[in-house]
Amino acid sequence: MSTTFLAVVAIIFIILFRILNVNSNPQKPKLFFCDETFKERIMKICHTELSEMYVPTRLWGFSGHVQTILQSLIGRVKCPWPLGERVYINMTDGSTLTYDLYQPISYHHDEDITIAVCPGVGNSSESVYIRTFVHYAQCHGYRIAVLNHIGVINSIQVTSPRIFTYGHTDDYAAMITNLVKKYPNTQIISVGFSLGGNLITKYLGEVNVPKPSNIIGGISICQGYDAIVATQCLLRWQNFQRFYLYVLTENVKSIIMKHRHILLSDDVKRRLNLNEREIAAAATLQQLDESYTCKVHNFSSTNELYKWSSCINYLKNIEKPIIFINSLDDPLVPDDLLKPIRKFAETHPKVLYIESTHGGHLGFYEGGLINPNPLTWLDRILVSLLGGIAFANSDSLLKKQSMSV
Repeated sequence: MSTTFLAVVAIIFIILFRILNVNSNPQKPKLFFCDETFKERIMKICHTELSEMYVPTRLWGFSGHVQTILQSLIGRVKCPWPLGERVYINMTDGSTLTYDLYQPISYHHDEDITIAVCPGVGNSSESVYIRTFVHYAQCHGYRIAVLNHIGVINSIQVTSPRIFTYGHTDDYAAMITNLVKKYPNTQIISVGFSLGGNLITKYLGEVNVPKPSNIIGGISICQGYDAIVATQCLLRWQNFQRFYLYVLTENVKSIIMKHRHILLSDDVKRRLNLNEREIAAAATLQQLDESYTCKVHNFSSTNELYKWSSCINYLKNIEKPIIFINSLDDPLVPDDLLKPIRKFAETHPKVLYIESTHGGHLGFYEGGLINPNPLTWLDRILVSLLGGIAFANSDSLLKKQSMSV
């Protein structure tokens, strides 16, 4: 066996060792907050999940890249397929909006609680990680509504020249309004994943957008908070971020091209000055937004679009309790994007920021040597946090009532 061959094998093992990060150890999630009372109310229900170590799958779970890629390709292990009702809403701009509504399987609460879910980029109620969360929440007595981003589900036709975007909250607001009409007495908790996390946070912080008093809190998972900074970070080759940007761009572009007969009809292209070749050739999200999104939604530049879209600019207006979750090894959300949310949590009441060392982007697989548990750490902690927000709300109301007596 030659020295060169041994050297090559050694280099491969070193690279694998670094990518898999197998020398890392399980860690407890870090909590950032300034409101001790709010934190204690959440901990009443979530003490176990927030106090114990998160133990990723031993062989590959300490790698944020592997967690992220597996989540994108596979989703969850042994994923159920919950049965729900599809609700259709005709929007004022001619769009057809849908969401799927799932009733609780068992009843664990005195209150009627509905979880209003906004999925990530190109995701819907049919996405595997959403289905797993829905089923687990159903089993814990929650009704769940899942927004289907316009253009994502193949069987639902696009009926206007637009799809979902990073910052338009109209679709989510329409689902909330419809839910309140169906269930006037329900309490609503907003939950958003990735892009959906930005949307629900922006929605809760928009001053001129009417919101029903039914909403009692929100949970945002793995979002980037600031689209301007995020775009700059993803343009780097460091930590393969440019690769993930390419995948995201192709994902959104494929949705546009799938519905090109509506989105890029001759009339629409002429009216909005769209160039189909430019859209098809876009290599980054910024290029795609320049050639498509800005023109469809009448923004003069991507900077204007991104500033308007980013929830970081609406955080200070949020009045409802809100919890944020991110992982430090998320390759799509580098540390530069997390510094502002740490500061926000440490300076504003009724805010809790949970930061895990591992988990990747929406992965959070746990247990086992190679095969992870069917439920992820994220699935478990989310359902626990729902209970924590419900408890914090009821406890706060009881204390206000006792003080008024």
